[in-house]
Amino acid sequence: MSSRTFLTGGGWDAPAEVYGPFLRAAGAAPRIGCVIVDEGDGKEQFARYEGALAKAGDCTPVPLLVPVGGRFEPGLLADVDGVLVCGGLTPAYQEAFAGCLDGLRRLLSERGLPYAGFSAGAAVAARRAVVGGWLLDGVPVCPQDSAEDLAEVDVRAGLGLVPFGVDVHAAQWGTLPRLIAAVGRGDMPYGVALDENTLVEVAGDGHARVSGLGRAHVVRPTGDGDVLLQSYSAGGTFPVTPVD
Repeated sequence: MSSRTFLTGGGWDAPAEVYGPFLRAAGAAPRIGCVIVDEGDGKEQFARYEGALAKAGDCTPVPLLVPVGGRFEPGLLADVDGVLVCGGLTPAYQEAFAGCLDGLRRLLSERGLPYAGFSAGAAVAARRAVVGGWLLDGVPVCPQDSAEDLAEVDVRAGLGLVPFGVDVHAAQWGTLPRLIAAVGRGDMPYGVALDENTLVEVAGDGHARVSGLGRAHVVRPTGDGDVLLQSYSAGGTFPVTPVD
């Protein structure tokens, strides 16, 4: 795992709560590389993140735009102090990183760069990333509007910064049942679904801490397709269980 990983379930109502811990981990007045898959409005999206980061602390956001269908080059992170992978179409973010999963994880570790993932950026931080879908073997498990242009629930290789799967906009988009279905099917060892404006900080001490306005919902398998659900509000912590 990366030494400092910050995962946010989306939302724009609590920027200081969401970004403050990440900026502090990146150092004094850090340069923050903002990775955005550009669906045609990349500059406008960057301005939105730039404003949110500015409210949270003294920093210099740097736009790192990747065209849809393009590939992210880790060398773009040469002069930044932290990495924010932003939101958008989750399958497109997974495809952008598909060619550098190991290389990017190694670079973050070697340079000690903190990673923040917002919405899609949080989902792809997982070793096994939930990228969308609303059907499990043809049966609806979440609203179709949350499907990210996919039909069946799709789990792909992610960055491997955290051992658990991640779903986002849990309360707002109704995605928690999708994560429950994926964990119950064995697509990942366990998972965390994040509400909007909610941050989970994963450090190197084997625990994750929750902050922000919503909750983090931890889903662990108990066998035969059943799961145990535990929900944590701000100030709560849960163990991060390594997996082989």
